[in-house]
Amino acid sequence: MINGNDNTQHSPSPLGLEHLLTPEALHLIATLHRKFEKRRQQLLAVRERKNEHYDQGALPRYNEYLKNHEINTDWKVAAIPFDLQTRRVEITGPVNDTKMVINMLNRNAEGDRADMAMVDFEDSMKPSWPNVLNGVQNVLGASLGELEVTTPKKTYRLNPHDSAKIMVRVRGLHLYESNIKVDDQIVAAGLVDLALCYFHTANNFIKNKQTPKFYIPKIEYASEARWWNDIFNFLEDYMGHPRSTLRATFLIETLPAAFQIEEILFELKDHIVAMNVGRWDKIFSDIKTLKNHPHRISPNRSEITMDKFWMENYAKRLIKICHRRGAYAIGGMSACTPGKEENVRKAQVEKVVQDKTKEFTLGHDGCWVSHPYFIGPALNCFTRSNQVDIKLEDFEEFPKLIMNGSGPRTLEGLMVNIEVGIAYLHGWNQDLGCIAHNNLMEDLATLEISRAQVWQWLHYNVVLDEGMVVTENLIRQLFSQRLQNFLNDDMSTTERLAYTKAADDACELFLRSELAPFLTNYSDVYQEEILPITNLSNEELTQL
Repeated sequence: MINGNDNTQHSPSPLGLEHLLTPEALHLIATLHRKFEKRRQQLLAVRERKNEHYDQGALPRYNEYLKNHEINTDWKVAAIPFDLQTRRVEITGPVNDTKMVINMLNRNAEGDRADMAMVDFEDSMKPSWPNVLNGVQNVLGASLGELEVTTPKKTYRLNPHDSAKIMVRVRGLHLYESNIKVDDQIVAAGLVDLALCYFHTANNFIKNKQTPKFYIPKIEYASEARWWNDIFNFLEDYMGHPRSTLRATFLIETLPAAFQIEEILFELKDHIVAMNVGRWDKIFSDIKTLKNHPHRISPNRSEITMDKFWMENYAKRLIKICHRRGAYAIGGMSACTPGKEENVRKAQVEKVVQDKTKEFTLGHDGCWVSHPYFIGPALNCFTRSNQVDIKLEDFEEFPKLIMNGSGPRTLEGLMVNIEVGIAYLHGWNQDLGCIAHNNLMEDLATLEISRAQVWQWLHYNVVLDEGMVVTENLIRQLFSQRLQNFLNDDMSTTERLAYTKAADDACELFLRSELAPFLTNYSDVYQEEILPITNLSNEELTQL
């Protein structure tokens, strides 16, 4: 129990959401911060040191830890709960949009329903304070079976008796929630998401015989897995729940993590149920980790598919290790959106089916889609409830995972990245974390690929296949040119200015002299002044 005042501050709540920031909930956040923040800073320092080594020419490698640890015994992850045993198709989207959350959970117009809905505080949601609290409220509503929203055209209601199971992706280890401070320190964003959702909803899920289910992104090393696992243990003890009540899926979406799959799994064996091939963030991580390696310059984004040896090897390695240890292996995201014309929809379905068929053939237990329209086609590809029996015995456990830097680098590829930058920053400036552009769902991960790739090509003055050299002047010219694709004569002055600002913001971002590790590490401050809440006395803390 903490002695002294619970010196916690937070931004004011958007109207109607004050009940989420109770003294008890804030006390939990304060306790987590004081117990785990020092270790988090140490883990972030390890990341920084490792990145310095990579920048100096070192490469990620397999860990000697495997040779002399009980990890070599015949251990398994904790038994997978019943409501997590079928995960053929998972749909994802931002947690703050109530209509989207309902549509992810309910059956679609064709009568198809995903097995899981991953509601997201991370790559598909801009972390503004209203968005964060709306997200917690939506998770709370889903846990009670009471989600509803009315638009000018229709009322949307959750069908709690026939819905996908909800999973919550929290923000990563590196992110800060600027709207809560403890002892004058900004707190970890992932702790805020995890603490508020678990505190307010875990007992509701348990009462309905469901498992509190979470997704954890951006892990890089096994030591980080231990940190998350200790937090899970603490939350279970705090809430009076038995061990392994909270269950989690971890995204393996960084190059360093691809080398430590088994170590990460081992550290989490009491709580983990699956790992996920987060392909888009993995591409970003490949470029970022190898940014100072001139012989490993990435090809066009569109060329980096799961057919590339380093991508397929990483997926197969994840499948092999997860299945040997009793965990599921979930495939990646098909980022297609349906479009409106019938011929476009048909072509998009064909792309999704091709992608999901490959994932099923490799041995994945399930997959992701970004739009309800594709749930049925994806389900048709995954014809078994799971494929844990596929062990990939003949596949090399320590394959080559480093990008070789071959492939086309074209003017078209550069222009695609620039258009993604304009489109995404236009959405970001309007509080959106994902946008539909050119029949693809672009989220923070794909923006990061575009940003990193343009930086890399400029850094090395890449000669494009057409013969022109990538220079700052060329990039500025292309931003000015591609901006015109977003403008039309019917557009209001306000909207024209919004797109012009987005282009300027993206151009400045892409042309920075140093490649920042992430677009941002901090959420937006809701108001200039973070207001203090009432301090909790020792007596009140004891009662808690």
